[in-house]
Formats: sequence, structure tokens, C-alpha cells
Amino acid sequence: MSLEALNERVYTDLSYLAYGGPNWVRPRRHPEGHVYDVVIVGGGQSGLGIAFGLLRERVSNILVIDENPEGLEGPWETYARMRTLRTPKHLTSIDLGIPSLTFRSWWEARFGPAGWESLDKIPRGEWMNYLRWYREVLKLPVLNETKLKLIEPEAGEGLHRLHVEGNGAPSTPLLARKVVLATGIQGGGEWHVPPLIQDRLPSRLYAHTSGPLEIESLKGRKIAILGGGASAFDNANFALSAGAAEVHVFVRRKELPRINPIRQMEGSGMIERFPSLADAEKYAVMAHFFKHNQPPTNDTYDRAASWPGFRLHLGSPWLDVEEKGGQASVTTPQGRFDFDFLIVSTGLLTDPGLRPELKLVESRIARWGDRYEAPKEIASPVLDAHPYLTPGFAFTSRDEEGESLLHGLFAFNYGAMISCGLSASALSGMKYAIPKIVSAVADQLFLDDKEDILDDYYNYADIEFTGEWPKAKIRS
Repeated sequence: MSLEALNERVYTDLSYLAYGGPNWVRPRRHPEGHVYDVVIVGGGQSGLGIAFGLLRERVSNILVIDENPEGLEGPWETYARMRTLRTPKHLTSIDLGIPSLTFRSWWEARFGPAGWESLDKIPRGEWMNYLRWYREVLKLPVLNETKLKLIEPEAGEGLHRLHVEGNGAPSTPLLARKVVLATGIQGGGEWHVPPLIQDRLPSRLYAHTSGPLEIESLKGRKIAILGGGASAFDNANFALSAGAAEVHVFVRRKELPRINPIRQMEGSGMIERFPSLADAEKYAVMAHFFKHNQPPTNDTYDRAASWPGFRLHLGSPWLDVEEKGGQASVTTPQGRFDFDFLIVSTGLLTDPGLRPELKLVESRIARWGDRYEAPKEIASPVLDAHPYLTPGFAFTSRDEEGESLLHGLFAFNYGAMISCGLSASALSGMKYAIPKIVSAVADQLFLDDKEDILDDYYNYADIEFTGEWPKAKIRS
């Protein structure tokens, strides 16, 4: 099957499902201009999947915005440096149960069934190509090079004014009834660089794994990477393949993590049923998850370890960092090392207070620390800072006054982990999570207008049946 034939199959499948029916949401008018029923911030896999889900629910007055140029949404062509996705190839996600929209269908249209059988893991670049096709074949409404700067709620009106900028952005703010922050791994907070590095070194001597790395600047250099998770080894391979002379990976633990809790969660019902757990259970599950971290895949580790210039330092937290002679000098329990450049693989911090677009409302947003007091043995300020969301990914308020300001705001990003599990934060959870948020957004739109909708229902008087009795005789 060719891609052209697959496209036709997609259209046929969608027509059988009556996809694209009339929009049922009552239009809202505003003197400043058009009001979208939903604006989705982020045009990566989450944003595209949510847009498709809403269109299936006949919520069509929507817009997706993304700060990146078209085709470069998400991490896949920017800071993601793994060769392949870490999830098993057979897991489905944003197809939302339509076989012709799966990655497998797209792959087989290009390489045939034998090509699928021979595939081990999904190549990172090919996943991005699939997302480009998915957007195109579904004709999703995405506005690129449009960055959200600030959400300004219009109190009492149930609207949000979105201040945007960028080459593709309109000159006036966007108006939306509902805003979905489908902003991915970094969208719940910010990437974390320890003060030990940030406060003591010039920026030319280090970069976070989420930032750009120029290949030419790595050639022949001695590099140190802080962190023992999957991303650390992805970046080690990237630097060594770019020609780095040596790459030293420093891990605080005495042994690399060996257990990947995601694999157990994928088959146990944990991912799809996580929102049904009590708060104490949710917190305990995620405390355990954070404790184990995600190890590198075996092929990624083996590839890194095979490079002559690769070094691994276990039980080696960084005790001190300073600049010496134009280099970064790192002190560990095993001694001092000098490097030309540091790559920081220390993940991120999640807290709505770190998000500039939420500046006007973040003080109202309830955190887990506001709603649940964890036992001392697992209590964590990192977990406590996560927003306390509904099962439908909506922000909740710390007080009654904030409820109207937060109404219509949803977080489908890493900030949802403690409340909703590995849903918006892992590909393996999206097939379950996207229908939940789509349903929650659509339900809220319906309930906002229920008085008018019910009034129309009770006053509905269109005549459908026109039969009469006794029937008039037809004369021949």
C-alpha cells in the first residue's frame, strides 16, 4: 500500500465514523474579535491528538498554536538525541483507535509488512515524520511560530485572552473559552540546572540536555555529563559520535537504575486506571516512580560503553564546580577532573509558578502540597509542587475566588503526573489520556451553556412526523 492509498483509507474510515459533523457548541461573541471554543498550546504529539479528539466530538472551533516552525514541533528534531523511541513499537497512541492512523499503518505504507516485522524500535526521526503526516492527513488547524506569552483571564466572562508573539502570531490577543496547555515535558515548569553549576560557571562552559549542542564545538573536547538517566546516555552517544575525545558520565548512585517502572505500568492497568486511585495511593506510586528513575535502554548503554572515549563514574556526586584556566573543574568523592564542557542531565522542576504564561493565575492554582500531607518517609517538595488537577486535567483553585479565573484552563503536560499518572508525560499513556481530556473539555463547554441548551430543548417544536389518520383515500 502506498501513502496515497493509506490517505484514502483514512478518509474512508473517518467517513464511516461520520467524522466532521456539524459543530454543536454555541458560538460566543466578543467585541475584540473571534472567540475560539478551545485553543491548544503545543503542536506536538499531545496537541495534535487532542485536536483530532475534539474534532471527533464535533468541537471544531479550535486552534492549535506552536512556537516552532512547521515540522519542528516537540523535541524530536531539537533536543531529543536518542536514536530510537524508548517505548515498544506496538504501543498505539494518538491514532485514538483508528487502525489506518497508527504508526504501523504509516510505516507499512512505506516499507511493507516485512519492514514492520524487521523493525526493532521506532527511529526518532521517523516518528517526527509520522507526526507531520498525521497533521497533514487530518488537516488539523495549527498556527506555527506563535508563542504564548501570557494568559489573561476575563473574570466573570468565562474567557481567556492569550497574548502571543512570533512570526506567525496575529497582532491582537487570541480569545478562547478553553485553553489546553499541551506543552510537553518542559511545559509544567522549567529545566533544572543545579545552582552549583549555574551560579559558579559562565554559560559558555555548560549546557542542559534540553538546549542546543553544536557538533563542531564538541569535536576533540573532553566532556562531562551529570546524571545517570536515559537522556545522559543519549547525549553521551551524541557527543562521541560528534567527535568528542572523551565523555565522562557521573552518577550519584553507586549502581545504575535497572528497573523501568513504566514497563510494569503498561501491562497492569496502572496507566489507564491511575486517576481512580486515592490521593495517598497516587502520591505513593509517583514517589516510587521518581525513586527508580528511567534507566537507559540496553542498546543505548551498550553503544555508549563501546566507545573508546567513554567513561562511567558511579557513586560520584559533584561536590564542587569551578572555572580554572578556561575549563570546568569538577570535584567528586573520587577526585577532581577538568573538562572543556559540561552537559547537565538533571531533568526538570515542575511548578506552575515557574511558568511565565501563568503569571496572573499561578498563585490561585492548588498544588499537591495544599491538598495532601504525605508520610514523612516519602514526602517530597518536588512532588508537592505539582498542580493538583481533576481527572480531566483541569487546574483546581486554592480558594473560591480563584475558581472563575482558572475555569477553562487544562494542563496536559508533565505537571499532570501526580494527579493523572503517565498520561500526558509518556507515549504509552496517550491512548487513554487524550479521550479523558477531550471529554472533560467538551463536558465543560456543554455545562457552561446548559441553561441555553436545555431551554432550546424544552422549546423545540420542529415537526418531524406528518402522518394523518384516517388517511385520505387516493382516487384512481
